[in-house]
Amino acid sequence: MMVMRGTRRRAMPRTMVAGAAALALFVAGCGDDNDDAGGSASTTSGDGKAGKVAVLLPDSKSSVRWETVDRPFLKAAFEKAGVEAEIQNAEGDKSTQQQQAEQAITNGAKVLLLVNLDSGSGAAIAANAKSQGVKVIDYDRLTLNGDSDYYVSFDNEEVGRLQGQGLVDCLEGTTKPAVAVLNGSPTDNNATLFKKGYDSVINPKFESGEWTEVADQSVPDWDNQKALTIFEQMLQKARNDIDGVLAANDGLANAAISALKQRKLKQIPVTGQDATLQGIQNIVNGDQCMTVYKAIKKEADAAAALAIALAKGQEPTGVTGSVNNESRDVPSVLLKPVAVTKENIKEYVGEPDFPKQEEICAGKLASKCKAVGLS
Repeated sequence: MMVMRGTRRRAMPRTMVAGAAALALFVAGCGDDNDDAGGSASTTSGDGKAGKVAVLLPDSKSSVRWETVDRPFLKAAFEKAGVEAEIQNAEGDKSTQQQQAEQAITNGAKVLLLVNLDSGSGAAIAANAKSQGVKVIDYDRLTLNGDSDYYVSFDNEEVGRLQGQGLVDCLEGTTKPAVAVLNGSPTDNNATLFKKGYDSVINPKFESGEWTEVADQSVPDWDNQKALTIFEQMLQKARNDIDGVLAANDGLANAAISALKQRKLKQIPVTGQDATLQGIQNIVNGDQCMTVYKAIKKEADAAAALAIALAKGQEPTGVTGSVNNESRDVPSVLLKPVAVTKENIKEYVGEPDFPKQEEICAGKLASKCKAVGLS
């Protein structure tokens, strides 16, 4: 299994399964929650000392998932297991994340659950942790050339393939559509994997002449405002002649949709990812053709299960494969993503990490919800 170098063609093998478990957390920094699960319920590591866990989230701008979905599920999981933990958010600042990691270790953390801001800073955090005997789990994003002990995520190439096939399905019947591509952050290995996945589907369309590629650009830091500016420039250059957009997540998708609406242009197929409330509402409204649902509770539970075992000095279970980070094979758990369109939204409403029906169908969307089976 190998990750190929290069911004657009880095390959990542797939393996795996979901782990699951029960777990607990106190949260600090940038909207931190603090919840000490000590006392008689406190867990201990193999050397008899209390095993603490620190979760390092990346930001709250690239995706709403980190604060609204991952944080509460991780917190609940650690609390259930009686493990003392802290969750912090670096709000996009690499120096802040490194400081949070160092402080967590100083405060006694035995395990770091890390969502890196880029592989360079993530590798530095992992190296420092390793030098002090602290275990590191890469959560959602793999740290390239790092020393992390485990990796828990989704099959991210499959995420991209679902997006690519989703756009193919949504453009069916359109003659030689002009397509724009909005990639995620070039410093996020996941964005590279998403691109590898959807390029495998849409590049043959471009190469055959069946589709026309009008633009292909990455969005620094997954910044939605930058995505809006980038897509406005794409529209300007193409004289508004764009028939479909491969957007790497729901935030970028909404930026493209906003630009189209500002220019009073027709609705066109736009892809997404994360099954956010905004993304699902855009699908119901006809502005977005699909998103990719990743069952974040399963991801959070699998990562928390690993962290709890490590904090207790136990051998983790549920790890069935590995992923190469360009320097070594990292024991890994990968979960399966699924495509969501207006035809199957109703199948996932009710899942603990999927938007609730009353939220989706609020206000003007009530009538359109009935058309997709939500009533």
